[in-house]
Amino acid sequence: MPRDYGAELDALQAQMNTLQQRIEEFMHRQEDTSKFMTQQQLPDAEQGGVFYSGQFQSGPTHYRWEPQERGVSQLLSLDSDKAAKILGAIGHKQRLDILRTVLQEPLTGPELVERLNMGTTGQLYHHMKALAGADLLVQEERGGKYAVPGHRALPLLLLLAAAADLFDTSDFLDMSEVRNNAHPYLGAANDGYDPHLLLWAVVENSILEHLHGTCTEIHLILHRDGSVTVGDNGRGIPVQALPGVDHPRVQTVLTDMNRLSASASFFAPGSEKGISMPIVNALSLKLSVEIRRDGRVFQQSYKHGIPQSELQTVGFTHETGTSMTFSPDRDIFTKPFDRKELEKQAAEISVLYPQLRLQVLLDEPTG
Repeated sequence: MPRDYGAELDALQAQMNTLQQRIEEFMHRQEDTSKFMTQQQLPDAEQGGVFYSGQFQSGPTHYRWEPQERGVSQLLSLDSDKAAKILGAIGHKQRLDILRTVLQEPLTGPELVERLNMGTTGQLYHHMKALAGADLLVQEERGGKYAVPGHRALPLLLLLAAAADLFDTSDFLDMSEVRNNAHPYLGAANDGYDPHLLLWAVVENSILEHLHGTCTEIHLILHRDGSVTVGDNGRGIPVQALPGVDHPRVQTVLTDMNRLSASASFFAPGSEKGISMPIVNALSLKLSVEIRRDGRVFQQSYKHGIPQSELQTVGFTHETGTSMTFSPDRDIFTKPFDRKELEKQAAEISVLYPQLRLQVLLDEPTG
């Protein structure tokens, strides 16, 4: 069958016309953005401004916002009472769950109840009424689906983006509260809290590695500056990031109290809550961790629980394990580590776990 070259050329020309049209539309949008960025004057040249725009697809509906600007001086002079009221209202967990869910797709009240496992429609509608009254939700018709109004979607998404960038601050606030109220974790303070409680909480984690069958040795090293190192030959704390989290897993292990404190296995006498790794980190002036796994050596340092560096690769190794060096905060712990007490407790642990080698060493000066 002979080819119809004329029809093929017509089809090719139509494709070229479509491509040219899309290129022109794109260039037009770029010119609009460029004009906005160059012609608008910042309200305060010294402080700068925040520029934002975006697009959002929710089901069959597509939203697009032209570039906008808020001057930094304007943001910093917002009415604090109103700003706090807005953030407080949206910051309620169930209301935030409702908004995040309907941003993904419009849903009816019963569908939301089932999706969010709220139990009763009354509990849901209490929050729905508040959100609708604040113009954060609209309903298509009585009994119809709920959705976020188009002009509210971008501000909500920007708030979520800002919250994602500030996620770690919630962990740091929690750890600050621990420093201000250490009693539930450390029990009674008889002439000051006992720093050995932090040490045995770290050792407990190495013992758990031993019970898992992956740790045979633990070394306790007392340093002349008053710090202590707990090192083991276990698997090494994982370093890869958890799903949906930007920082490495070891940082979660050392800072996320909500995730790990409930599973803490070491309890001080007379305490109400267990001492997990984030608690040790929070109550330490300084803490550094070295991880040996996957053929490499990783390090990260903290001060009062706040990371002072990214997780860094500092070498290569065939070994595995974790070494944690920390200095208890002297504003909370007035007593130093005692070598005799360490040796006594280490001997008791060795009796309980005869296959585990536990040594107490001193960091003696060299040369």
